[in-house]
Amino acid sequence: MVLLPLMSISSLSVRLRNLAGVTFRRDFIRSRSYTHALPPTILTKIFGSNKGKTFGKEATAGSNSLFASPCLREELFCKTSEPVRDCCHKVAIVGAGMVGISVASSLLFQRITSQIAMVDPFPKKLEGDGLDFLHGSIFMRDPKIEFDTDFCITANSKVVVICVGARPTKGGTRLDVVHKNTEIIKEIIPILVNYSPNAVFVVVSNPVDIMSWITWKISGLPIHQVIGSGTYIDSARFRFMIGDRLGIAPSSVQAYIIGEHGDSMVPLWSGVSIAGVQFRDVIPNIGLETDDEKWHELSKEVVTLGAVVRCLKGYTNIAIGLSASDIVASILYNTQNVIPVSTQVQGHHDIDHDMFLSLPCVIGENGITHVIRMHITEYEKKLLHSSANGVFNVQKKIKVNLKKS
Repeated sequence: MVLLPLMSISSLSVRLRNLAGVTFRRDFIRSRSYTHALPPTILTKIFGSNKGKTFGKEATAGSNSLFASPCLREELFCKTSEPVRDCCHKVAIVGAGMVGISVASSLLFQRITSQIAMVDPFPKKLEGDGLDFLHGSIFMRDPKIEFDTDFCITANSKVVVICVGARPTKGGTRLDVVHKNTEIIKEIIPILVNYSPNAVFVVVSNPVDIMSWITWKISGLPIHQVIGSGTYIDSARFRFMIGDRLGIAPSSVQAYIIGEHGDSMVPLWSGVSIAGVQFRDVIPNIGLETDDEKWHELSKEVVTLGAVVRCLKGYTNIAIGLSASDIVASILYNTQNVIPVSTQVQGHHDIDHDMFLSLPCVIGENGITHVIRMHITEYEKKLLHSSANGVFNVQKKIKVNLKKS
């Protein structure tokens, strides 16, 4: 995610408003080479003239050429129809920090999509990453890659991935950045929805459950079009830890974590299985503190894995990028995969709060089509309610002008 400079909420809001206010869509054509300049007027307003330096084609414009060369494009091509600008599987990525770039890399390297559009308020890093991708285009079947500080390049996207925001500080939790990231989401979502009203929004920004709920509320989109990346990454870690302990491939382990993508996540030991063999049929108290094999310690370790990686390298990005791109693939390919993602949980498992938490969901072209009615134990249900109450106690303090009730 983009690590925003330390600034007050009011200052952040003003800067984002200046960025989001640019709604005029420029008429430009991008070739496989990067031949345009990010708009210096926008950058000057946000960061000052020293960070709004023009680059690309416009940086060398103005030199007085003494001759007019023939137009190679016109001489080379005989046009028979207008090319399609935005393909049916275009993916927009908002926030080109470590997570955003990891999502883009996962999508392009696995050839999940052939068109991405990256938006970020920091032009130099954005240009560097964008050029890096373009220089490797021949190794990725020549995808169309766009990048700009202007939200207009996200128009007509099939999926919009939200990665922008502050990340937790050392020793902090994902809930600690809720107010700053709320201000960001409030500014950018209306603009993005205006450009891609039919897109499925995949929210990765933390705290992902609350950010997904806010995105749904202020966007006015149907519930199925807003998906939080949720506990998909936690479930992947859970499966890896189990598989590693048993010496088998993590993909052969069936296991889910539900609830908050955070400290109160709920591992469902009652549903863990391998080749149809339920663990609880072998060890009835598996996952409880009375379990002699101490499998419950593995559950506690899974909760801390994200923090461990952040402590070691400063951030997490590779695994979350892969999990987010897998969600995007389920949408673009209409796979109907069952994935634990964050969605509206009011009414599920007797949860009364209007909020988002992770449950296994069926995901296809239009987003979430079904929520799985899981049979969980009373103990797991109690943990889920505790998780819901903890997240809701933070969420209820947030003031948002809602489009949707």
